[in-house]
Amino acid sequence: MKKDESYIITRILAGKTEEYAYFLDTYGQPVFALIVRMVNSEEDAEELTQDAFMKAFEHLSAFNGKSSFSTWIYRIAYNTALSFLRKKNVEQTVIDENSWNQISDTQIDDALNNDSEEQIEKLQQALTKLTAEERALVTLFYEEERPIQELAHILNLNEGNIKVKLHRLRKKLYLLMQKED
Repeated sequence: MKKDESYIITRILAGKTEEYAYFLDTYGQPVFALIVRMVNSEEDAEELTQDAFMKAFEHLSAFNGKSSFSTWIYRIAYNTALSFLRKKNVEQTVIDENSWNQISDTQIDDALNNDSEEQIEKLQQALTKLTAEERALVTLFYEEERPIQELAHILNLNEGNIKVKLHRLRKKLYLLMQKED
């Protein structure tokens, strides 16, 4: 853990609650980035980020140290955002199975590794059409560069499921980018 976070947690639990600011300063922006990507609203994300940190603070004594604090707070943030979205009943994009199976990994790699402005714009548009869970996975894996083992813990899935979801996500992004043509 960074800066001996277990020691900071012990001090917070002993009454030095002002030391919780360390966690807000260290993880506030990455947690906000995850939530804003999931809910597509900065205002909602600000409120949900506060909610996630309040939940973490209120349940700090339940933090068992089996994972890092960052993994724990990401999981709380992820679940907080999902609960919020379930209440909103967000619409999802459906993709045809036939087109799904006809895509090669080479086609996907070529499209997703293309840094042209046009492709980046298509990718940004495609990202907005993903589900909240898919956007969270993209954010945590590609932007935050979290390892698959940690993603499994945050999203409460096994590592094999995470790998399959990442593979399917790349296909879905490719298909969504093709629809932009």
